[in-house]
Amino acid sequence: MDDHTWTVRLYTLNLAVLITHEIDSAYWEEWALFGIPGGIQVFNLLNLLVVLVFLEGFRRLVRRERRGYQFSLLLVAAGLFAVVAHSYFLALGRPEFRLPVSLALIVLTFVLSVAQGVVTVRALRPAN
Repeated sequence: MDDHTWTVRLYTLNLAVLITHEIDSAYWEEWALFGIPGGIQVFNLLNLLVVLVFLEGFRRLVRRERRGYQFSLLLVAAGLFAVVAHSYFLALGRPEFRLPVSLALIVLTFVLSVAQGVVTVRALRPAN
């Protein structure tokens, strides 16, 4: 499998995990954890925007547009931000996201984001 195919597959998996994490975040009332005003209403609107942005990135990636690879790196950054932020809150002893599946989603986000970042950078390198 070439780097483009790996990038597409990892993007798909990482986005699916991110969306599932955001569903889990609604259970944990993440808007309160991050101090987002407007409660679930604003939280849902923000998530709609995030999903639309990354679906557009996926469309462009599948078409092999350079911008698609940039979206891939943006998804990697978003995933790593989520991991760092939640690790910080877990280290503080916050009770949210301590269920096994919640923790597994955070770990999966880290693994997939690192792998996706590596193959995306490789896919962006000029062919020798």
